[in-house]
Amino acid sequence: QVQLVESGGGLVQAEGSLRLSCAASGSIFSISAMAWYRQAPGKQRELVGTVTSGGSTNYADSVKGRFTISRDNAKNTVFLQMNSLKPEDTAVYYCNAFIRRTVSTREISYWGQGTQVTVSS
Repeated sequence: QVQLVESGGGLVQAEGSLRLSCAASGSIFSISAMAWYRQAPGKQRELVGTVTSGGSTNYADSVKGRFTISRDNAKNTVFLQMNSLKPEDTAVYYCNAFIRRTVSTREISYWGQGTQVTVSS
C-alpha cells in the first residue's frame, strides 16, 4: 500500500507565504515525477508544477516566480513553497506522484487527499 499525505495548508493573508509538504510512504521502489495540482471551488483541477527525480521543474504561468517546487528523494517528500500569495491562489492543493512499487511493476499515479489553502485579501 502507498499513501501520499499532505500538510502545511491553512489561512494566510495576501502577500503571505505557506509551505506545503507531501510525504509518500508504504511499499515504494522508486518515484519519478512528482507534482502539485490545485482545484478551486467550481473549477477544474489544474497543474501547479512538476519536479522530476533529478530536480528539474516546470510551473504554470500563473505561479511562476512565486512558487517553488522541490523534493527530498531520501524522504520521498515533495514541497511547495508559495510566496506572494494572492486570493486567486485559494484552492485545495493535491500532490501527485508516479510510483513504482517493485522493480518489476509499472508506475502508477497516486494522489494525496488534498490540503486547503485560503488566501484572504
